[in-house]
Amino acid sequence: MTKSSISRRNFITGTTAAAGLAISGFGSSKNQASQTRYHDGRSPWPISLDTSTIRPAQGIREKVRIAAEAGYKGIEPWEGELNEYEQNGGSLRELGREIRDLGMEVPNVVALWNAIPPNREEWEQMQNDHRRRFRQSSEVGAKYIQTVLTPARQWQDYDLNWAAARFHDLLEMGINDYNVIPALNFLQFLPHNQRIGQASAIALNADHPEAKIIPDTFHMYVGGSGWNGLKHIRGSFIAIFQINDVPPEPPREELEDAHRIYPGDGIFPLGEILRDLKETGFDEFVSLQLFNPVYWEQDLLEVAKTGLEKTLKVIEESGV
Repeated sequence: MTKSSISRRNFITGTTAAAGLAISGFGSSKNQASQTRYHDGRSPWPISLDTSTIRPAQGIREKVRIAAEAGYKGIEPWEGELNEYEQNGGSLRELGREIRDLGMEVPNVVALWNAIPPNREEWEQMQNDHRRRFRQSSEVGAKYIQTVLTPARQWQDYDLNWAAARFHDLLEMGINDYNVIPALNFLQFLPHNQRIGQASAIALNADHPEAKIIPDTFHMYVGGSGWNGLKHIRGSFIAIFQINDVPPEPPREELEDAHRIYPGDGIFPLGEILRDLKETGFDEFVSLQLFNPVYWEQDLLEVAKTGLEKTLKVIEESGV
């Protein structure tokens, strides 16, 4: 074998390996997770409270107060709460400062609904809404904005290549104009975007270095993703990880958001899931997201405290 053939083989092998590692979501090697610990050393990730968990609280400022008093490092508000706050004369920039003064961050806003309609005309009609939501998320200090594709009723002729191209456009708009990164959510009621692999494909095909997804344990289970796909993803491909659990009954096909319960109180193999998450190198926020009306009838500060304690307990028991 000649020297030139050896060099050529080494070049091909090396560039193939590098190309594999360069894919933003997947690779054969894992990133090293941050060694920083949070919550008195109990977790490798800061824990955020999704405001749906305490939805009946009166207004976003009350939800911020509850999250801070309960001990969370972040709060994940919804678009409607920011709209209401602005409509009542509030400044989102001041709200963001208040959140930071309380020692918290806004890792994500659940905001970019119907983000990618199936055709150019509807896409153009959504631009003002997109920009309003980006602006609100930016002013409150969010790093990410949760992005949800068009409703299921419009999916019959939906082009996933179109979706990927428009997700690229959203990334460019959000980052360049507002310093906010759109991150793609997958939901069990969205055909072709029910599973972690489907959302990953859209994000990867967007061909953007900041393309990311938002996994949620509830949607991973109900949508049929299962748990093994997580270990094949790099942590840098995950914007935020939403955590919850479900009871043994009803069966999976009958589960709804209202069935979400505290982590560790249900059937999810959260220890295994969290160990896989740690191995990916993920080092962003883990967010508690519940929609349980039983909890909404209870003292909401106690719900928030209980949710944080149970989340930290399953993290500790996982050994990460």
